[in-house]
Amino acid sequence: KEVHDHMKKQVETTLEKIRPALQADGGDVVLVAVEDDGTVKVKLTGACDGCPMAAMTLKQGIERILKQDVPGVKEVLPV
Repeated sequence: KEVHDHMKKQVETTLEKIRPALQADGGDVVLVAVEDDGTVKVKLTGACDGCPMAAMTLKQGIERILKQDVPGVKEVLPV
């Protein structure tokens, strides 16, 4: 539980760093869940929701940065 809470805090901190770039394009990201297996679930909102580049932003941007910054993150999935 403590490890999970710590990881969730790290994910939230990292998303705060990513958020301004998304907001500059009229979008945003909302953390939905951090699972015990290292799966992070997020919802892209605003201009990001339904954008053709959203899948790439999610995998090449958000997932890459989270894996780099937060030990234990295995995958980032949209919900």
